[in-house]
Amino acid sequence: MGFWQYLGNRHQQLLTDAYQHASAVFQCMVLATAIGVLIAVVTYRSDWAGNLATTATSTVLTIPSLALIGLLIPLVGLGVPPTVIALTLYGLLPIVRNAIVGLRGVDPTLVDAARGIGMSRAMRLARVELPLAWPPILTGIRVSTQMLMGIAAIAAYASGPGLGNEIFRGLASLGSKNALNQVLSGTLGIIILALLFDAGYVLIGRLTIPRGIRA
Repeated sequence: MGFWQYLGNRHQQLLTDAYQHASAVFQCMVLATAIGVLIAVVTYRSDWAGNLATTATSTVLTIPSLALIGLLIPLVGLGVPPTVIALTLYGLLPIVRNAIVGLRGVDPTLVDAARGIGMSRAMRLARVELPLAWPPILTGIRVSTQMLMGIAAIAAYASGPGLGNEIFRGLASLGSKNALNQVLSGTLGIIILALLFDAGYVLIGRLTIPRGIRA
């Protein structure tokens, strides 16, 4: 069976897998962004705390994704839970690092001016520091998303959702007539999703970052 014929016969399942893959990555990115920015907000004012946060999140990336998911299976079972935990952990480093850099890069005179007009610590953070740190934070989110697109395929090892199931089915049946089609369709699907997500982030950047800051 040719590749295009395979796509025609399996398009419904492939679309379902693609949706599940995109949904898993999106939801884990939301979690990773919330946790990562919170960690940055708590640690960016202290050099040692910021370095500790960066080191701790970078340590996660030294763990092979297959090994981490395998270690999580006895603890949380198969399916969605190990997928969400693993992807969220892997997505933290670029967000934490970029958020710390962005917050530390805010002009102190702007923070002083906000303090001078009576803004509280929380108001300065929400209205001055985080908006000015948003461009590097968004860059970190983009990098994390590209990483998680590929790592999410490994989640099929733990019966997780997504296009990784198509790839694993192909690898498990090497030598059969559709093995290559399965691997190729899953791989191309992940690449297309990664490009679509990145295009979405570019659009978000254009809508949320003032032109002067982009320049």
